[in-house]
Amino acid sequence: MHNNNRNNRANANKKLKDEENKKQKQASNKSNKKTEKGNSKDQRKRGKSSSSFSDSSNSEDSLSEGELAKVLEEVEEKKKLVAILRTKAWRMKRKLATLKESQAFIEKFEGALGKGKGRKFYAYKVMMTKKWIKFKRDFENFKTSCIPWEMKIKEIESHFGSSVASYFIFLRWLYGINLILFSLTFGLVVIPEVLMGLQYGSIPRKTVPRKEQPTAMDFSVLWEFGGYIKYSALFYGYYNNERMIGVFKYRLPLSYFMVGVGSFGYSLMVVIRTMARNAKESGVDGDDGDFNFSWKMFTSWDYLIGNPETADNKFASITTSFKESIVDEEENQKDENIHLRRFLIVLANFLIFCCLAGSGYLIFYVVKKSQKYSALETLTWYQKNEVDIVMALLGMFVPPLFETIATLENYHPRIALKWQLWRMFALFLGNLYTFLLALIDQVNAQLAEEESIKNKTLAMVNSFNSTNSTSERILPIDPADFPRGPCWETGVGLEFTKLTVSDILVTYGSILVGDFLRALFVRFINYCWCWDLEYGFPSYTEFDISGNVLGLIFNQGMIWMGTFYSPGLIGINILRLLTSMYFQCWAVMCCNVPQSRVFKASGSNNFYMSLLLLILFLSLLPVVYTIMTFTPSFDCGPFSGKAKMFEVIIETIQYDFPAFIGKLFSYASNPGLILPGILLMILAIYYLNATSKTYEAANLELKKKMQMLRDEQKNRRNNKNTVNPMLQDLEDLLPNNANMSKAELDKVVVEKQPTVTNGVTKANGKHGKEMALMPPPPRMVVTKPPNPRQASHPLGQPRSGTPSSGPRRPPPSQPRR
Repeated sequence: MHNNNRNNRANANKKLKDEENKKQKQASNKSNKKTEKGNSKDQRKRGKSSSSFSDSSNSEDSLSEGELAKVLEEVEEKKKLVAILRTKAWRMKRKLATLKESQAFIEKFEGALGKGKGRKFYAYKVMMTKKWIKFKRDFENFKTSCIPWEMKIKEIESHFGSSVASYFIFLRWLYGINLILFSLTFGLVVIPEVLMGLQYGSIPRKTVPRKEQPTAMDFSVLWEFGGYIKYSALFYGYYNNERMIGVFKYRLPLSYFMVGVGSFGYSLMVVIRTMARNAKESGVDGDDGDFNFSWKMFTSWDYLIGNPETADNKFASITTSFKESIVDEEENQKDENIHLRRFLIVLANFLIFCCLAGSGYLIFYVVKKSQKYSALETLTWYQKNEVDIVMALLGMFVPPLFETIATLENYHPRIALKWQLWRMFALFLGNLYTFLLALIDQVNAQLAEEESIKNKTLAMVNSFNSTNSTSERILPIDPADFPRGPCWETGVGLEFTKLTVSDILVTYGSILVGDFLRALFVRFINYCWCWDLEYGFPSYTEFDISGNVLGLIFNQGMIWMGTFYSPGLIGINILRLLTSMYFQCWAVMCCNVPQSRVFKASGSNNFYMSLLLLILFLSLLPVVYTIMTFTPSFDCGPFSGKAKMFEVIIETIQYDFPAFIGKLFSYASNPGLILPGILLMILAIYYLNATSKTYEAANLELKKKMQMLRDEQKNRRNNKNTVNPMLQDLEDLLPNNANMSKAELDKVVVEKQPTVTNGVTKANGKHGKEMALMPPPPRMVVTKPPNPRQASHPLGQPRSGTPSSGPRRPPPSQPRR
C-alpha cells in the first residue's frame, strides 16, 4: 500500500511538472511572436535564407537535451528516406510530397547536429556544401546546353534511333574541324595578304585581263567563279611571291606552305585521336547482352523528367531501343539456306562490280571529251559543266541501285550499312581519281602552253626595258595588258570549287524534290487515290544514312585537296555544313519516317572515322605529288619563280637560320637516315599492333572468367536456397548454441519452427519465400509418451530384450538424461 501511494504521488508530480513546462513553452512562443511583430522594417526585408536560419537557431535554443536527441534521430531518418525514396513502390505524387517534406525538415533542423557555438558554423558549412553541389550540377547542365545542336540531335535520336543520330553527330564533328582549319587559313594566309600585301590592280596577277573586263561582273561569269572572283584572294593566283610583306616582314610564301601542310597534319592527328577515344569508350561501355530486355524494361525511364516534351522524346527513345534489340535478337536466331545465300551474295557483288566499272569508264570518257571542248572558242552551258553534271548524277542514282542490289544479300542492317558504305566509297573514289587523272593531263598541257607564254612575256619585258633605256620618256604598261599564263594552280582550285558547289546544289535539290515534294504528294493525295500511298508506292522516304555519310566524307576529301589551291574553299564548306545541319534536321523531322529495321549504331562512329582517315590519306597523295613534281606557274601564286614549291623551306633555312641548322637539315634529309627511320616506324607499328591483339585476347579471357565466376556464384546461391530450411536451422543451432540453456534453446526452436496454414508452410526467417514453394513436412500423431532410454550394457553381455537364461532386469523407474 505504501508503495502504491508513493507511485501515485510521483505520477501526480510528474503530470504537474509537464503541465508547467507546457505553459512555459506557450508563454515563450507568445513572447517570441510579439517580439517578432515588433521588429524593424530592415529585419523584415532580409532574405529567405537568413530568416530560415534565424528561425531554426531560435527553435534550437529552446530545445532540451532529450528533444535535441529526438530531432537528431528524426533528421537521420529523413536523410535515409530521401536516399531510398526512389526505390519505394509509391505513386509519384506521394514521392514528391514526401521528398519536399523531408527536405524542408532537414534544412530546418540540420544545424542542430553541432554543439554550442559550433552549431551556426556547421549550419553554414552544410548550406555552402549544398550550394556548391547545386552549382556543379547547374554548371554541368550549362556545359551540355552549350554543345551546338545537342537538343536537336537528341530529338532525332529519340524518333529515328542512334544510327540516324550518328550521322548528325559526325556532321557536327566535321563542322568543328573545318572551323579550326578555316581560322588557320584565313588568319595566317588570307587576312595578311589582304591587309599587308599589294592592292588590287597593282600587278598583273591581281588584275582582270583587258579582254575579260567587259564580262567580269556578269552573273553567268561569276556563277562559274570567273571574272573578279577568279582574281581575288579566294584562289592561289592572287598571292604575291615576295618573301616578306608589310611592316612586320611577314613571310607569306612560307606561311602559305606551312598552313597547307599543317592542315593535313592537324586533321590526321584529330582523326586518329578521335578513333582511339571511340575505341576506348566502346571497350569500356561494351554491352553484356545478359537480360537485355529486362534491363530496358525496368531501368530505362528517367524519373527526374518534368517536361512533357522531354517525356515524349524519352518514350520514343525507349520504344526505338526495343526495336533495335528485337532486330538484333532476330538476326541472332535466324536460320536459312547457306548455299542459296552464298549464291545471292556472289551475284550481288558481280552486279555491283559492273556498275562501278561502268561509272568509271563514263567519267573518263566525259573528261576526255571536255578536253576536246577546250579547243573550241564558244561553249554552251552544258559543255562547260558536263563533268560536274555527270559526277553529280552518278552520285545521285548509283547508290540507290547499290541498295536495291544489296537486298539480295539479306545482311543484318548494321552489316548491310557497312557494305553499302564500302561500295559507295569505291564508287566515289573511282570517280574522284578518274577525274584527278584527267585533271593531271590537263595540267601537263597547261604547263606546255605556259612555256610559250613565258617566252613572250620575257621578250616583252626586255623590249620594254630597252625602250626605257633609249628614250627619255617612260611608257608605263597597264597590268591588264600584260600577257598571262594559264596558272594551272588556279585552274585546279576552280575545278574543286565547282565540284563542291554542284554537290551542294544536288544534295539540297534531292532533299526538296525527293523528300519534301514526295511527302506533300503522299500526305494530301492519299485521300483520293486508288491505293494507300503511305504504306504502298511511293510512301514516305527513309533517311539515307550511307548516301549522306559518304557525301560528307568525299566532300571533306575535296576540301582537303582543293584548299591548297583555293584558300576560300574552306569558307564555302563552312557555310555548306552550317546550312546542312539545319536543313537536314528539318527534312528528317518533317519529311522522313523511321527505318523499317532500326538498328544500333554501335561502332558506326568509328567506322565513319576509318573511312575519313582513308580518304584523308588518299587526298594527301595528289597534293604531295603536285608539290614534289610540277613546276609552279611563273606569273601567279606565292611560289612563282621557283623550280619546286618546297624550295621555300630551303630558302627560309638558308636566309633566316644559322648555317649549322642548314647542315642539320641536309643531314636529316639524307635517304640513308630516312629509310631506317621509316623501317623503325613500321616495326614499331607492327609491335604495337601485336601487343594490342594480345591485350584484346587477354581481355576476352578475363571476361569469360568473370562470367564463369558469376554463373558459379549464382548456382551456389540457388543451391543453398533450395536446401531444407529445417536442416539448415539445425546446422545453425547445434555448433553455435551448444552451451545455451534449455529455456533459450526451446525458445529458439519454437521461433525457427514453421507453421502450417491451409497446406502452405510459412517460416519466420530468410527462407520464408522458399518454404512457401515446398511441400509441408509429414505430420505424425503421437499417442503415447516416448520410451525411456535403456542403460548402457557392458561388452560381451546381451542387450535387454534378447533371449537369455537369466531373469530380465526390471525397467528403471526414472529415465536418464
